[in-house]
Amino acid sequence: MQLVEFLVSTNVGKALRIMSWKTASKVSILQEIEPDLVRLGRDVLTIVRDLASRASPPTLVQYDQWGERVDDLQTSEAWRDLKELAQREGIPGVFYERKYGEYSRVYGFAKVLLLVADSQDIFCPMSMTDGSARVLELFGNPASKRDVLPRLISRDPSYAFTSGQWMTERPGGSDVSQTETKATATGVTSALGPEYKLDGFKWFSSATDSNISIALARTGDPALGSRSLSLFLVPLRVPLLPNPAQPAPNAVSNGILVHRLKNKIGTHPLPTAELSLNNTTAYLIGTPNQGVKNITPVLNITRVYSAVSSVSYLRKCMAISSAYANVRTVNGGKQLLRDTPLHISQLANISLTYRALTHLTFGVIHLLGKTENGTASREEQGRLRILTPILKAFAAEKCCAAMEDAMTTLGGQGYMEENGFGRAIRDALVEKIWEGTTTVLALDLVRAARDQQTMDYFHTWARNTLSSSAALELELETALVQVKSGLDELSTAYQAPIPTLLPRPALILFGYISASLYLLEHTIWSHSSKEPGHETDKEVFKRWALESGMVGAIDDVKRARSAGRERVAMDLEIVYGKEAKARL
Repeated sequence: MQLVEFLVSTNVGKALRIMSWKTASKVSILQEIEPDLVRLGRDVLTIVRDLASRASPPTLVQYDQWGERVDDLQTSEAWRDLKELAQREGIPGVFYERKYGEYSRVYGFAKVLLLVADSQDIFCPMSMTDGSARVLELFGNPASKRDVLPRLISRDPSYAFTSGQWMTERPGGSDVSQTETKATATGVTSALGPEYKLDGFKWFSSATDSNISIALARTGDPALGSRSLSLFLVPLRVPLLPNPAQPAPNAVSNGILVHRLKNKIGTHPLPTAELSLNNTTAYLIGTPNQGVKNITPVLNITRVYSAVSSVSYLRKCMAISSAYANVRTVNGGKQLLRDTPLHISQLANISLTYRALTHLTFGVIHLLGKTENGTASREEQGRLRILTPILKAFAAEKCCAAMEDAMTTLGGQGYMEENGFGRAIRDALVEKIWEGTTTVLALDLVRAARDQQTMDYFHTWARNTLSSSAALELELETALVQVKSGLDELSTAYQAPIPTLLPRPALILFGYISASLYLLEHTIWSHSSKEPGHETDKEVFKRWALESGMVGAIDDVKRARSAGRERVAMDLEIVYGKEAKARL
């Protein structure tokens, strides 16, 4: 229940409390959804954790006794039950029902935040299902919107589909310009769109047990790189919508062969595989050779899921730590850990990170909801473009470190597998890689920053937020000066030519500044509304701006800005020795 209480006291609750939008019954959104979140919190404790404890890794049977290829992917019953639970909770359905308008994303992701850390990473396939639904909503033809989209967003597990997202290949990793999968037009146009045959190899497929996937494949000259990629709807089995009276199509009916399951550090129940497409039937989505553009909505949505997952894993670790401090005694059993200032100082620092990232995450979620609902201004759409890669990368970087800190607060007990730290940390580590590493996202941010208008939108919001804090200027003066100093560094960081080593530290500084601004927005509201915790909110903002690492992030940007060729050469020498430097 602590998480629900915290949700309604931070940006989630603020967004729902202070807006005047009401449901048809004139009951505020918060009053309507809060009982459902409390109920879900109880279900996490009584149902979800039990299911998660019984989820086991998948197995793959490639051949039957006659030597025929069958590729029977067998997942545990608990894994399937967890997916069905998410579907019944309205993930991703609530986002497309849009009962709460622009706040539907806030509501749905509040549910995701409650569930993630105890659900064995089912939100990997659910996030891709969500993204695929958005792609079909935007670019699908009438038949795909009629026959496929309703299944992707259904709350009925017996009817619902899940979807994968196949981009990664052996030559390129995150660099889709090196995609080798080839798409050949058949000349047939079906109800689902122009039909193609796909041939290629997908190195990672993290939803191999899904009904469909969306995939990139090459429809033009390979020399054009990503400009000759198109986006396709791929049924994992054909026919996609079989006659219920007929036997279900087998796993290799569409020429998709699963070669092996990945042996991963974490996310063990999640079936991630290497697979090949062999004359596989697929249907074009949108315009040919616009695949990267058309798949962008999926990436934006899955990156938000990734950030929510990072924050949720941190919240679980933090809850274990704070609960332990309430019962563990020290000093000969005379004193609780919670009454030990040095220990509580460490927990406060972990909580500071959680609070900052929760505000940043749900600030971006609200922008996503406004954009999808058609209520976002051009400035807000531009800010969403800037903040999405920042959020995903920054949340993963900060949460993983904070989770390790939380583990140490239990001493040797923290290292024991039974308490949940091990699985949470292993599973959360994927968020530093999945949908782009910090370096990849830093380069994506550079591309976004080429549009000066988009950058101006961010800086206008920042200036307006700072200027609205006049009533708190004396109390927050030093912290406000620090935030302004960081903004000054960012204002010129993306001016061409951008120094080679600047993108990564600039993204990290962007994360600190963005979280600061959302904390400041909340502090202003909390102060003006005389909320019970408004003094705490002021202290959180001050500590985040002055003590969380922003000072070091500013220094890193300055250092990267001035670094020249010699620094790059020395980096090579440090890693590979003098011979490498000589070859530069």
